[in-house]
Amino acid sequence: MEDLNLIELISERHIQLRELSENLWNEHSDIYMANSEWLILARVFQKGETPISWVTKQVNITRQATHKFVKRLKEKGLIQVTELKNNKKEKAIKITDLGKECYERKGSLEIRIEQQIADKIGSEQVNQLKRVLRSEWGV
Repeated sequence: MEDLNLIELISERHIQLRELSENLWNEHSDIYMANSEWLILARVFQKGETPISWVTKQVNITRQATHKFVKRLKEKGLIQVTELKNNKKEKAIKITDLGKECYERKGSLEIRIEQQIADKIGSEQVNQLKRVLRSEWGV
């Protein structure tokens, strides 16, 4: 990783952390979840009931792929699909109680990952990294 630029470093670490998080979840749960399903569930958890088209834009995956993942999440009982008021074409999705429970449990697993990182590089380094990532970059 020595020769990677900032963008490549962030991307590589992101991939590693997402894979670690996904694997940890799938090892400890009967509900298998793919990364894209987590992205969708996170947006719905944060926003509440929302149109599928909005979620598609937020997760930056194709409309077809979003609908495939929405169907899977619905089959798992993690979201509900409803009709949007005043719009026969568009559907909305909202998280179920099971979906909320899963999202919160995954958050607990990610806290464990963060602690492992802090144990390795130090809590102050983790806090400093979080401050830098939260700051305005002007880009």
